[in-house]
Amino acid sequence: MPKTQAKRSEMASKDKKNRLPARLPRGFIDREAGDIRATEEMLAAIKRVYERYGFEPVETPFFEYTEALGKFLPDQDRPNEGVFSLQDDDEAWLSLRYDLTAPLARYVAENYERLPKPYRSYRAGWVFRNEKPGPGRFRQFMQFDADTVGAPSVAADAEICMMAADVMEALGVARGDYVIKVNNRKVLDGVMEAIGIGGEENAGRRLTVLRAIDKLDRLGIDGVRELLGEGREDESGDFTKGAGLSKEGAEAVLSLFNLIGSNERSGTSNAPVIEKLRTSTFSETPVYAEGVGELAEIADLVEAAGYPTDRIEIDPSIVRGLEYYTGPVFEAQLTFEVPNEKGEKVVFGSVGGGGRYDGLVGRFRGEDVPSTGFSIGVSRLAAALKNLGKLGSEDETGPVVVTVMDKSRLADYQAITAELRAGLNADLGPAERPVPVEMYLGGSGMKAQLKYADRRNAPCAIIAGSDEFDSGRLQVKDLLEGKRQASAIASHEEYKEERPGQFDVARTNLVEEVKALLKRQRGEA
Repeated sequence: MPKTQAKRSEMASKDKKNRLPARLPRGFIDREAGDIRATEEMLAAIKRVYERYGFEPVETPFFEYTEALGKFLPDQDRPNEGVFSLQDDDEAWLSLRYDLTAPLARYVAENYERLPKPYRSYRAGWVFRNEKPGPGRFRQFMQFDADTVGAPSVAADAEICMMAADVMEALGVARGDYVIKVNNRKVLDGVMEAIGIGGEENAGRRLTVLRAIDKLDRLGIDGVRELLGEGREDESGDFTKGAGLSKEGAEAVLSLFNLIGSNERSGTSNAPVIEKLRTSTFSETPVYAEGVGELAEIADLVEAAGYPTDRIEIDPSIVRGLEYYTGPVFEAQLTFEVPNEKGEKVVFGSVGGGGRYDGLVGRFRGEDVPSTGFSIGVSRLAAALKNLGKLGSEDETGPVVVTVMDKSRLADYQAITAELRAGLNADLGPAERPVPVEMYLGGSGMKAQLKYADRRNAPCAIIAGSDEFDSGRLQVKDLLEGKRQASAIASHEEYKEERPGQFDVARTNLVEEVKALLKRQRGEA
């Protein structure tokens, strides 16, 4: 091998070794234009419902002091366990927010005197979990929350449930394809008190029990039974330590799940399941009885407002896994079936939830502040809506592309681009998506430019060379019509001769001609 060639080969090999691998961090996901636009469309619909109920926006930072998340962290002795944390230059620990509720509690406590009470707010944003990723489970995901702080009545909880049902329908989810399920942590606390794990000393075991029950949809009754006992080994061989309940204790907890299955609902009313709860073996436990009473009041309120059991349903198997819930808890579930990773048909399941957390703001104030809220898992709900064909089902139209044939006339091309941007968007309302227009900024020739326009899903391209500028007539290529006509043209020569979808327009009429073209493509003219 000649010396020069050998040196080049050696340099190429060295360059390859030094090249940084392009790889996405485990448990995270990139989002592209279609997903982002679809999510924004969904967020706008949710926002309209929240604002219709009188909630107003607030925004908190991604980071909070780790101590503000406090005992609700998965492991407070290891600040990086469950959350992503770093130590500031003043040695204080900061953590990326685990949810949007704890930051809201800090915000309300810090601004308590100037905020109206009850304080009704909503916020959307990214949250972060330093947990083992899996199919459909990411370490960064978006939530959209609404909370009422300072309202002790369960009427606030009932309103949150009604608002959650309205959100589902505003997003196009039909009745029968969703249900808002409601339970009360006091009911669960009463059961755990009855089996001997009440009191502060058993707080950790109770949280383990709650998190086990919360996995019912994913693991089934047998998987939950294992987590209530000694523990469970998953398919990868990882072992999760259980709550250590006796067999009798575990079965007492699991007996709650049977109340709904054995209950005959009376059409639109939750009354039969309330009666089942009132007459269960735990009914003499005071905290349990209080929880059942609150569920009965919520059932009366939602049914009086026109929300029957096909929209809001009392279900004693519902648990939220976080410890800070103190009363009613609720979950938005989608009831239609979808194929899982193995191709099996499964119910889509939970897309959001929440509940009452009267003690969370009080951590900062030394007194309980009654609060309740609901959180939508935006990414999961977006996936569900796509499955239903309610979101992101239409191809997004790309920009009108102004091609560049003569680089000495860039100013003329830029003038055309600016004129189209202004003219095509002159009559748009504030909520309408603008018509994008761009001048080709690459260095390729005309064939590559038109290929670029195709890949951008452009509706049309503007073509002008010296002849067109001199004559005052520009070429417009209807790329959608061109594709349709091209499929019927047999040869390349015929294609070049026909120039399918291409026509010329007066320079002075360019905006109106392109407007008319876009209307035709949308079927409006």
